[in-house]
Amino acid sequence: MDFDLTEEQRLLQDSVARLLGDKYGFEQRKAYMKTPDGWSREIWAQYAELGLLGLPFAEDEGGFGGGPVETLLVAEQLGRAITLEPWLSTVVIGGGFLRNGASAALRSKLVPQVAAGELLLAFAQAERQSRYDLFDVQTTAKKDGDGWVITGRKGYVVHGDSADTLIVTARTAGGARDRKGVGVFLVDAKGPGVQRRGYRTVDGQRAAEVEFSGARATAVLGNPEDGLPLVDQVVDETIAALAGEAVGAMQVAHDMTIDYMKTRQQFGRPIASFQALQHRAADMLVALEQARSMSYYAAISAEERNPAERRKAMAAVKVQIGRSQRFVGQQSIQLHGGIAMTIEYACGHYFKRLTVNDAMFGDADHYVRFLADTGGLVAA
Repeated sequence: MDFDLTEEQRLLQDSVARLLGDKYGFEQRKAYMKTPDGWSREIWAQYAELGLLGLPFAEDEGGFGGGPVETLLVAEQLGRAITLEPWLSTVVIGGGFLRNGASAALRSKLVPQVAAGELLLAFAQAERQSRYDLFDVQTTAKKDGDGWVITGRKGYVVHGDSADTLIVTARTAGGARDRKGVGVFLVDAKGPGVQRRGYRTVDGQRAAEVEFSGARATAVLGNPEDGLPLVDQVVDETIAALAGEAVGAMQVAHDMTIDYMKTRQQFGRPIASFQALQHRAADMLVALEQARSMSYYAAISAEERNPAERRKAMAAVKVQIGRSQRFVGQQSIQLHGGIAMTIEYACGHYFKRLTVNDAMFGDADHYVRFLADTGGLVAA
């Protein structure tokens, strides 16, 4: 199998790397974090100019026409800079719902706005009791004339405080943990019946708690009685992007640690000269390369048409990526020593992002159990 990038893919990768290299140094990132949005609107506009906001959409809809590989390449570069902008929530998650669940008329209306940077999306799915179960939904959607009314609460809505439109899972029928009876709705984030409480997450991003009190949906994505397959598909595609982001962040954490080991003196010589620490650095590299291989597997598997096989593949990705990023992050902290624990030094910030990345849509332990319950990645 040929893993070489095409010329267009290399140009995309290089253009994102150049932009972030010029505009997203560690001190610049801290300045963006202090803005009212918690991220840079100027950088967001430059993402739009590069075509990053229209990346997964078809060209005839105003997009870039990219696939999972292009998404992976961009996510890896964003991970290297641990960026703060709502690219994942708007383009990957929101874009996934529009591509896979919206009507042609709705896509023609919304995709150009997303691609131009004028429309921000956020996925309101998690609830207090749901943990990682996408089907555990207590928020309700009741039919009202020709529309739907949403009532309930959602927690940890990434970039939900700055989103223009929320993509909401709500129950239209059945019990709280039934796989049937879950619909996906678009709700105006600034409309009546919507209350948001924004906050900063541990890794420096923004999120919100959202309460819906009779909020009217502006559109339905897919089948309102059976929307869970759509949610599963979008989450699987998002896991592939998260894998790329994790590899980018791990690469920087590893490089930063090796550079520090070469300069940190102990007993009159660099600590990189000590064999025990060399072994730990080598183990970090092995974990990183295992994660990189699984990120390629994720990009390939994201387009798998069999939902059960795609879910198993993404579970395996989550297991390996989760284990790798935990190990690389922990070792980078340990090998740096006390300086890694300071807020002024970048290493700890990368570890925080890797920790949050692991937990999004289920950590490694969750997916180990899932694979055990479903017979493993490959049937015996």
